[in-house]
Amino acid sequence: MTKKDIKLIFDNNISFNEDGKHVRDGLSAAFRTGDNLWLSCDERSSLERLKLTNEDNFAEHQSIDLNKYLKLPAGGDCEVDIEGLGHGNHYLWLVGSHSLARKKPRKEDSPAKQIKRLAKLKDDPNRYLLARIPLVLDEETGNYELQKSCPHPKHSDKILTAAQLVMHQKGNQLMEAMADDIHFKDFMKIPGKDNGFDIEGLAVSGDRIFLGIRGPVLRGWASVLEIQVRDIEEGYFELKPDEHNRLYKKHFLHLEGMGVRELRVSGNDLLLLAGPTMDLDGTIAVYRWPNALLQEDEAIVHRKDLERLIDVPHGSGPTTGKDKAEGMALYDEDHVLIVHDSPTDDRKIGDNGVMADLYTL
Repeated sequence: MTKKDIKLIFDNNISFNEDGKHVRDGLSAAFRTGDNLWLSCDERSSLERLKLTNEDNFAEHQSIDLNKYLKLPAGGDCEVDIEGLGHGNHYLWLVGSHSLARKKPRKEDSPAKQIKRLAKLKDDPNRYLLARIPLVLDEETGNYELQKSCPHPKHSDKILTAAQLVMHQKGNQLMEAMADDIHFKDFMKIPGKDNGFDIEGLAVSGDRIFLGIRGPVLRGWASVLEIQVRDIEEGYFELKPDEHNRLYKKHFLHLEGMGVRELRVSGNDLLLLAGPTMDLDGTIAVYRWPNALLQEDEAIVHRKDLERLIDVPHGSGPTTGKDKAEGMALYDEDHVLIVHDSPTDDRKIGDNGVMADLYTL
């Protein structure tokens, strides 16, 4: 295994949210298209786009408001918590965590208030987002651009349109379909960081959409959901039943106690970034699921049938809670680029940059 540092440089004029948190401090997903690196950050309703400026740097930061393309139930006043990005059929796909969040105790409060706050759950409507946005290359600038609607770049008689899974204040069609699931029903009302239901990771291959599940982990087994969708009206799609009338398929993988943090398509394989389900320092690793895309039905994949490729360092001791690998982009056929939530000071560059890690597979 070899590792190289890649610099991500942001524009401070567009990098802070209302609470003063810099985008580099909460990176949660990464995806590369051409010279562009797409990033998401928690606690906001935007996507960030950088451009490769030389072999070691991504810069020319643009922040893109998702409200221009999608109908978010809570608008821009509520974070989306984007945890997965993917690309297929000239669309950029994105998914929210679909999870509840438990409020954090605030040290400045009295013990009684902190204990009370720890009992409160937060349910943000925007987190239940599964969406696609047309993504087309601008030949003049070399940038991939998002569009709300545009002609298909190869079939001018076809129109690409932004759309999303039908949502409501308490979830969406996927959450409704899973409410009685034999494996997941007991976890749907548990916050993600309590080993509750939590989506982190998205990969697209043709009409197949794969969703990585960070939690729950069931006796050491992680899961990946597989779905397909079909358009129903302008701006919306629904889950498409398979030949057995299932709205989703379940694949279980023994990731040695870890949950899925990110998914990437590599040929017929799926690459998985795996890590702890709960809010703790723990092993983070990259796995290969060989020939995953040749799997036509639900799968249960034992550890001997998975390849553990890379162990990713994480914070511990004086850096506990830092350098949590959250996003993984396929950089090219032989490398993955990993970005981190809560980077250490050593990983930061000046007041507007951060190092990502480029690993050889």
